[in-house]
Amino acid sequence: MKLVPTAANPEPPGAVVGRIVARDGAPLRVARWPARAAHPRGTVVIFQGRAEFIEKYFETIEELLARGFCVVAFDWRGQGGSERMLADPRKGHVGRFGLYARDVEAIAAQVLARDCPRPHAVLAHSMGAAIALDLARRGRLPAERIVALAPMIALAQVRRPRLAHAGATLFWLMGLGGSFVPGGGETSVATKPFAGNLLTSDRLRYARNADAAAALKDGAIGDPTIAWARGAFALMRRLQEPRAALEIRIPTLVLAAGADRLVSTPAVERFAARLKTGNAIVVPGARHELLNEVDAIRAPVMAAIDAFLPGGEEPALADASAATPVAAQPPAVAQTAPTA
Repeated sequence: MKLVPTAANPEPPGAVVGRIVARDGAPLRVARWPARAAHPRGTVVIFQGRAEFIEKYFETIEELLARGFCVVAFDWRGQGGSERMLADPRKGHVGRFGLYARDVEAIAAQVLARDCPRPHAVLAHSMGAAIALDLARRGRLPAERIVALAPMIALAQVRRPRLAHAGATLFWLMGLGGSFVPGGGETSVATKPFAGNLLTSDRLRYARNADAAAALKDGAIGDPTIAWARGAFALMRRLQEPRAALEIRIPTLVLAAGADRLVSTPAVERFAARLKTGNAIVVPGARHELLNEVDAIRAPVMAAIDAFLPGGEEPALADASAATPVAAQPPAVAQTAPTA
């Protein structure tokens, strides 16, 4: 297994790239960058979103390395350079969402426990953020801090999620779990035209990611399957339960996109308001992919992340000048140092 850089998307030097195997036999592509600093600030593990891949985070990885972290990135099963569970490698498929927990277990046991300095922090986007928050509430997330970017708490364009969940379950019971969702196809969202995209307002970063997706070929998957949708709705339903956020004991920073048309920002706000050990901000004007936005949006996002992660000057949001609080007095982030 290897990484696939492009001219516009160079690979950060020093990567150790390989394959690990989850306990059910699923091979996962993993990349680890040792810290460049003599005294590392810890390790950041990237939990990518649906249909993403390691290469999409090269810019962010380089910035984290410059800040003194060891960085680990991996592809979820069913996407990027990891194993597919269907014959068509372009289908965004997982039989059930619980399998993603096995990917995290494998990363924790075979990478983090062996080669990565503590404390460990998770930087998670969209689907990856939802998975991280769900694992955290159950005490199964191998991290001392969480940064959740546009977490998939609810979908913005689905007005009747219970009905959609029921429909996906019905199709699944009919044996159609491996079929694309209605209207879905093999084209990667990253390679669709910039005009009208819901991901970012940055034309250059969008083009860079499109080139990276094209270079990765079948690694850049298309739309999700019925089984994926069924699992996603079940996960979102669990996270919308009032007690879900209350059960998270790990210090958490939630960053929501003010102009998100994929994930429901109001749902993210409601979730974050219930956190006991977290802060949240809404970034005005930002679309779904906060780390791929224009510099005027991305810079304060990175400043907030940098301050919150272990070793930051202050685990607060004072540097995020472009953001506004979710609430006038959001819950304070725990001030104690992360424990091993």
